[in-house]
Amino acid sequence: MKPDNHIKPFAVCRYDKPMRRGIYFSLPVFGTLLLAPLLIMGPMARAQHIDLQGQIVTWALNNGEGAKHSQVGARFIPALYAEKALSGKWGISAEASLHAYGFHTFAGWNRENRDGDFKPYRCWLRLSTAQLEARIGLQKINFGSATLLRPLMWFDRIDPRDPLQLTDGVYGLLLRYYFLNNANIWVWGLYGNDALKGWDVIAGDADRVEYGGRLQWPLATGEIGFSFHHRRMDLQKGLLQTLPLGSGSAPENRFALDGKWDLGIGCWFEAVLIHHPLQWSQLSYQNMVTFGADYTVGLGNGIQIITEYLLLTTGAEPFEAAERLSFSALSANYPFGLLDWLGAMVYHDWKHHDWYRFVNWTRTYDRCKLNLMAYWNPEQFLLYQNRASANAFNGKGVQWMIIFNF
Repeated sequence: MKPDNHIKPFAVCRYDKPMRRGIYFSLPVFGTLLLAPLLIMGPMARAQHIDLQGQIVTWALNNGEGAKHSQVGARFIPALYAEKALSGKWGISAEASLHAYGFHTFAGWNRENRDGDFKPYRCWLRLSTAQLEARIGLQKINFGSATLLRPLMWFDRIDPRDPLQLTDGVYGLLLRYYFLNNANIWVWGLYGNDALKGWDVIAGDADRVEYGGRLQWPLATGEIGFSFHHRRMDLQKGLLQTLPLGSGSAPENRFALDGKWDLGIGCWFEAVLIHHPLQWSQLSYQNMVTFGADYTVGLGNGIQIITEYLLLTTGAEPFEAAERLSFSALSANYPFGLLDWLGAMVYHDWKHHDWYRFVNWTRTYDRCKLNLMAYWNPEQFLLYQNRASANAFNGKGVQWMIIFNF
């Protein structure tokens, strides 16, 4: 699939056992169902280029304790792309894609679990020139320099261990302008998003507009960026959408500074300050900072090494560390040739003394990828704790995955 850049799903079909099946519709869901074809096919009726692509994925995993902890599943993501040149220097493009998956987990000798989902994955329309871009709809918005431990994971939930790099999008309008000196400015407004994003532990209020912006500016051999975002948290959904914290909503403001430079080795940092003045909480400020570097060691075909360190603190005042959590991460990738590639990632939780280990072998053909993954992680995650996945890497196990691109 091409890289792209939850308004609520227009149709969600979930099934589990005991047998309980159904399709649930809401007003935003039904509106999106009606509007999506018009958004894409209306302006693009005479598009100069239309492309249908997608992925079909199957997997099987075992969590290391026999067949009763096994899982099999499949995923289907079709995507329609269209683009058309307009008068002058303007162009219009669009993407519409769906995400459907289902899996079967053997949870015990007499227990089974089936689950699945069907929802829009991307649905956006973009108007652009060489220096200006305006994109509206269900889209992916991400930025920053970190790879493994990302404080700026504000609007996506990408797990670097995931071969598919899947993440739900957000509904909104994104404007970007690129200056001739490679500086750029972003402005966004989001609405209708009530799912947990990034490091969120409290979901946003879907009935309130979120807004923010970002400025990136060249500096020496790299660039520096400043970002801001404002939203209101839905206290009725509460922590991880399970523990209500009261009625109504509460404001949250995020400020971030990040930069990346080439100093012989690649160096970067991301620093985020989050303020949510909840009256009942003594931990109104959250601070996150990551330092990272990468280098390619000239052995064989070259070993690419990435390392990052994340420090997360909370307190009643800015930069206070009443509570503290820190992680280190190391990634190494080695290509054996044109077809085979081996990667490994190790994370360490310094507070709880936990290790997260992951190894992935990949063989790539023209349209197909084969992945064999092994992992040895804690049963309870503190990393990517909000990532709802059919194949999360908890505990110990192995997983096969076949990815077919069409």
